[in-house]
Amino acid sequence: MTLSAVIEQISTRLAQMPWLEFTAMVLALAYLVLIMRENRWGWVCALISTTIYTLIFWDVSLLMDAGLNVYYMVMAVYGWAQWNKSQDSRHQPLRVHRWPLQRHGFWIAIILLATFASGSMLTKHTQAAWPYLDSFTTWGSVFTTYLVARKVLENWYYWMVLNSVSLFLYIDRELYLTALLISIYLILSVFGYLAWRKSYEQHAPSQPS
Repeated sequence: MTLSAVIEQISTRLAQMPWLEFTAMVLALAYLVLIMRENRWGWVCALISTTIYTLIFWDVSLLMDAGLNVYYMVMAVYGWAQWNKSQDSRHQPLRVHRWPLQRHGFWIAIILLATFASGSMLTKHTQAAWPYLDSFTTWGSVFTTYLVARKVLENWYYWMVLNSVSLFLYIDRELYLTALLISIYLILSVFGYLAWRKSYEQHAPSQPS
């Protein structure tokens, strides 16, 4: 498909997009921008956006996507609670912090095992496209959302990888509007890392290890 055809398809899809889906997309972008700025109201945007997406995916019988968005709804409430409560006796808010490499290695191994298990099941029992990559982005997103809620700096590394893989999947499936959205996410994840890195360096001396 030529570039002009892709642009035309995106323009047509935008023009035909139901207002509810458009609202969910805008709120999803607002969530990411606010989270980049460590603004707790990003979790409210996430809760509303994922609630809408849950209804949309359920309506079109994408049950796994609907289930994933229910998880995102729960994590939006969890993230809001974590970003609002005091973390110690001095009533310090949750700060951006880092995890040791060993902990990341453990969880990456868990993600890969879950990816292999669900990818194998999808390959055996369904006609799913790219079952292992699809499983990887799903399980990776589940874990990385938790890292965001806990303000772990490295979450942005995970999102860079996951968004890159998702971008390939959506282009392959000719979901060009979604690919455009993921491209924006990929760019914002770089800026998100830089913003959180700056915050981490400002507060690191007073943080527990």
